[in-house]
Amino acid sequence: MSARSCDYFDEAAGRFVCDFVERLPTTDTGKPFSLYEWQRSAIMDFYGSMETDEDTGERLRKYWYLYLEIPKKNGKSELAAALGIYHLFADGELNAEVYICAADKDNAGIVFSAAVYMLRTAPWTAKMLARGELKIKESQRTVEYRQRVRTGNGGYKWITVGKMIVLSSEAFSKHGYKPSCVIFDELHAQPNRELWDVMTFGAGSGRKQPVWIVLTTAGDDPDRKSIGWEIHQQAVAIRDARQLRRIREEGGNVRQVLSLRHVEDEDLAAAEEDLLEQDMPNWMPVLYGLTAIFGDDPDDLDKIDIWDENLWYLCNPSLGKHLKLRTLRLEARSAKLKEADEKLFRWLRLNQWISTKAVSWISLTLYDKCQWGPSKKAEREEFLKQLRGKICYGGVDLSTSRDMTAFVLLFPPQPGLDTAVLLPTIWRPGGTVLEAEKRDHVPYRDWARAGFLRLCDGDTIDYDDVENTIKEAAEIYDLKQVGFDPYLSRTITQRLTPHVNVIEIPQDLKNMSPAMKETDTLMANHQLLHVHNTCFRWTFGNVRCYEDCNGNIRPQKHRSIGRIDPTVASIIVVAVWMIVRNQPEDLADVIESGKFSM
Repeated sequence: MSARSCDYFDEAAGRFVCDFVERLPTTDTGKPFSLYEWQRSAIMDFYGSMETDEDTGERLRKYWYLYLEIPKKNGKSELAAALGIYHLFADGELNAEVYICAADKDNAGIVFSAAVYMLRTAPWTAKMLARGELKIKESQRTVEYRQRVRTGNGGYKWITVGKMIVLSSEAFSKHGYKPSCVIFDELHAQPNRELWDVMTFGAGSGRKQPVWIVLTTAGDDPDRKSIGWEIHQQAVAIRDARQLRRIREEGGNVRQVLSLRHVEDEDLAAAEEDLLEQDMPNWMPVLYGLTAIFGDDPDDLDKIDIWDENLWYLCNPSLGKHLKLRTLRLEARSAKLKEADEKLFRWLRLNQWISTKAVSWISLTLYDKCQWGPSKKAEREEFLKQLRGKICYGGVDLSTSRDMTAFVLLFPPQPGLDTAVLLPTIWRPGGTVLEAEKRDHVPYRDWARAGFLRLCDGDTIDYDDVENTIKEAAEIYDLKQVGFDPYLSRTITQRLTPHVNVIEIPQDLKNMSPAMKETDTLMANHQLLHVHNTCFRWTFGNVRCYEDCNGNIRPQKHRSIGRIDPTVASIIVVAVWMIVRNQPEDLADVIESGKFSM
């Protein structure tokens, strides 16, 4: 990619694309497009923003990627079809290759069917079809743009100089694409990242100004592992980085930036610099919806009045036009009565990325209802001082260098504490944190700044810090017993034995199942709470379980969809607490005999 400079705006270039689109009919009315304000604005900015190539002096588009996230029924698929036709033969690209990508064949057919309707219905494209300049191959979901050339014997033949092809994640090869334009419809629905990687990584290197257009709604993605969520986060960071730069230039309050709303004061400067580094100059993000406006924090989203019609207009720029207000009012009435309908209303009408979905063990909805104490770092640290000197038990899950390590304290009900409370301490290697953020799609560094996580120096867990933290806990609290998974723990438990009582809790059905069921019951009855920790919450949502024929369960790390070590540590400490509660004899004698039981 050659260097570019000299930004300027070419209004004629943007207007040309708008005029092209408005010569095509829409499938719902059969009349030519009348672009909505948000559609015109996006097209003008994307196609009109130019740079000069320093090597050739050519005027080329500044933006290569258009990311448009918007609720359903705002005219997204129609716009995708129209832009696909534009790039097929009107963008000036020699041998254009336009790919419309979708999750499956059915979804892929929506945009293609709209494009075929437009081509056959618009008088000027219908004439191109009649002359043979355009050829539709419906069985192959392909449209060819052709030119008639003279042959050597004085005759004529048609040659293909452009094609628009539909691809689904079910049917594509991994090589051989040289796209001039790629349109991803509903990126959030892609089952994996393969199609995205194939169509973006180096695929447009042979083109002067390739284009990737993502037109998507929010996803029903509780695990936050999809390529759709990854690109959503990337688009938000790019948008916020540019807003931050503008605010700095104008001397405004940087707390207006969504990504910086909850950063602690002492971490703000570092967070600003991290955000600015995430800007990508060839991307243009356009985002509508609850998550785009308010973020993904459950506390923030719970404060929003989703029945406010002014909010509906902010989330749906086509409301009152393509999307009828009466429709939303009727759906809102139903959503007020049924929890399932409220989820759909938030997701499909307000474009909220959905995260509250039951998993194999404890639902995040239940988990979120069990928070104890405030969320903000300074307030949280002050609030936790009331636990000093109180009785507690510990659970530890140690890890290899790649995973997390966690030490979770459980404070049972006692004078001054009405319910049991979990207090986690979590570690991960700091030397591999950038790689881990890309792999796990979570903001480990942000969590560390918020006090939810400790990043160890280097590429491995600092077991000395883990050991010292357990010893400090024994001094600050009345720490009665600490349970360890025997895996990797023998050395550290030998060193800790003079300071705390240690017990081994193997991760088998006998020990895990009773503790997991007890945790579920206590949380359901609001009798086991947890200190606010976003990292801890993420690991609860990742757990997947093995279940035997008798209904016994235990967590399975290899089947879980992310790191679960802190949650395993919480299960271990519940197991320790159950052993203590259930033993009629002197606990020290029981542990020494090895005859303890749940």
